[in-house]
Amino acid sequence: MKYSEIFYSIQGEGQLVGLPSVFFRTSYCNLRCIWCDTPYTSWQPEDKDISVEDAVVAILAYDCQQVVITGGEPFMQAKELTRLCQQLHQQGQHITIETNGTLFQQVEADLLSISPKLANSNPATSNHHFQQHQRLRINQPVLRQFLDQYNCQLKFVVETEPDLVEIQQLQQEMQIPSSTIVLMPQGISRDQIQDKQNWMVEICKQHGYRYSPRLQVDIWGDKRGT
Repeated sequence: MKYSEIFYSIQGEGQLVGLPSVFFRTSYCNLRCIWCDTPYTSWQPEDKDISVEDAVVAILAYDCQQVVITGGEPFMQAKELTRLCQQLHQQGQHITIETNGTLFQQVEADLLSISPKLANSNPATSNHHFQQHQRLRINQPVLRQFLDQYNCQLKFVVETEPDLVEIQQLQQEMQIPSSTIVLMPQGISRDQIQDKQNWMVEICKQHGYRYSPRLQVDIWGDKRGT
């Protein structure tokens, strides 16, 4: 598999926030979010290789039941991802896969943490990635498959209040329960996140959404491997 890093930390986002977890970060992504906080997996992907078997050994070495497979976009390596999840499942691991929700593959997983990309993620229109990103960033048939077959959270990166219109439109079109939707502030610094917290919490209270911090940013800032 192509990957960038394996590390032990705590889950900083979503419904499992605070749990000690081993992170396996794959390389390569089919999207190009303007605010991507792991550009070393997308805009300039690292190209390290590891076998599925060696990845399993490295993950299990931390003696932690929670495993988060993230990226990049893990489903770009569907064959390898399927084998990795199967072997981790056989070892009794709780598996979360973090995905942008544009590619589907049947895998062993306990939680699909899906982050559909809003228009705020679009690169500049002058960038040659713009058309592909805009075309691919929301894939409703794939989202439907995940929602119907897995325990899911839909984690939206929110930049400004008007982003709510896009979220609610998708929710209405797909009949997504409010309890499945997680709002998370866009930002790579404590100040950027804190500036958005108050009004985002009020939106969550009003619509029954879950608010997610970015706990890793609160604790370590914009630091890799956390």
